[in-house]
Amino acid sequence: MFNYLTTLFFTTMIASTLLFDFTKGSSLRTWNVVDDGVMGGRSQGQFKLSEEGHGVFFGKVSLENNGGFSSVRHYLEAMQPTNSSKFVLRIKGDGKAYQFRAKAGSNDYYSYIGEFSTSGEWQVIEIPFSSMYPAFRGRTLNQPNYDGRELTEIAFLIGNKRAESFRLEMDKIEMQ
Repeated sequence: MFNYLTTLFFTTMIASTLLFDFTKGSSLRTWNVVDDGVMGGRSQGQFKLSEEGHGVFFGKVSLENNGGFSSVRHYLEAMQPTNSSKFVLRIKGDGKAYQFRAKAGSNDYYSYIGEFSTSGEWQVIEIPFSSMYPAFRGRTLNQPNYDGRELTEIAFLIGNKRAESFRLEMDKIEMQ
């Protein structure tokens, strides 16, 4: 006999679109680290699989030579999400603030940004599309927030305006 919770569970499961599920066998070839070195900076990020099968983004952010960020990006086949209104991340951070980024069109020069803080424990972070603002090179753009109609890239970025080591583990990324 179906009850309310069972119905809610199945409705949520059907409405979810899995973007990436890290496992011991995951290929990271569609993930790419981009540091501030593209602009002369000296930050150094890396991305690997842990022994447990989680994606691990780690390294050091440097402010030297006008630096200050490190990111890891995942390129997707262009998709038109339907019936989704938020990104859901299962992550474990180091107590620092990060950005989750989405790029709608592959030729767009800007990304949509959702900011989140980590606790040092495994967390489920929900980022509503409507809260993701458009920005380019640290500047917020005067245009609407993310509408969720198209998606070609997702990314994580750290850039807290200070030199620091970082570590962000990822288990699952989905849309609901």
